[in-house]
Amino acid sequence: MNNEGQADKPGVRVLGITGGIASGKSSVAQAFAQLGAAVLSADELARAVVQPGSAVLLRLRERFGARILDADGCLDRAALATVVFNDPQSRQALNALIHPAIAELAQERLENLRRSEAPLVVYEAPLLFEAGAEQRVDAVLVIKVAPRVQLQRLMARDGLDEAAARLRVDAQMPQEEKVARADYVIDNSGSFAETLEQVQALFKKLARGGGGAQRRESSPSG
Repeated sequence: MNNEGQADKPGVRVLGITGGIASGKSSVAQAFAQLGAAVLSADELARAVVQPGSAVLLRLRERFGARILDADGCLDRAALATVVFNDPQSRQALNALIHPAIAELAQERLENLRRSEAPLVVYEAPLLFEAGAEQRVDAVLVIKVAPRVQLQRLMARDGLDEAAARLRVDAQMPQEEKVARADYVIDNSGSFAETLEQVQALFKKLARGGGGAQRRESSPSG
């Protein structure tokens, strides 16, 4: 991680969680929340910055047209995904419009959470590396999953056939690249009970009062 060698920012430590599609990022973030961590989701921030009447939503409509809005004038995420999925230039334009707004809101909320009484702050961001958001956190946890398990989970979750699922996986940053840039890695290929053991061990290391942690390690089963 390119934060290596930097001193942690004052206040509560912030752990960024990322990983590939259908890797189980949200489930892991929820497990940290159940242990007492304060959790901030980049997906929630993304929804917040495109509320009806927002400047970001207006710019999205100007760029992609009214077809990306539903009957109530809200962003139709499925319609937008259809527009940008197979068009790299459209995806780049979307990211250029939405990522700065998310970054500004994330910075504000993370600063507030650092001053909270939480033992640990977790920032769940699927595009943490792609958006350069690793600079907002003190350490990065990547959730990895065996490729076959990832495909099976994605197909079951989104009702996709294998070809469509592979296209979605292949459109993302390779998992091995994310793992190489991580400070911590949890393997979510097995049962969630096994994953939870890894979460509990990492929480104990990172949580305020837990004695600190040594970076760049995988869980015993990962």
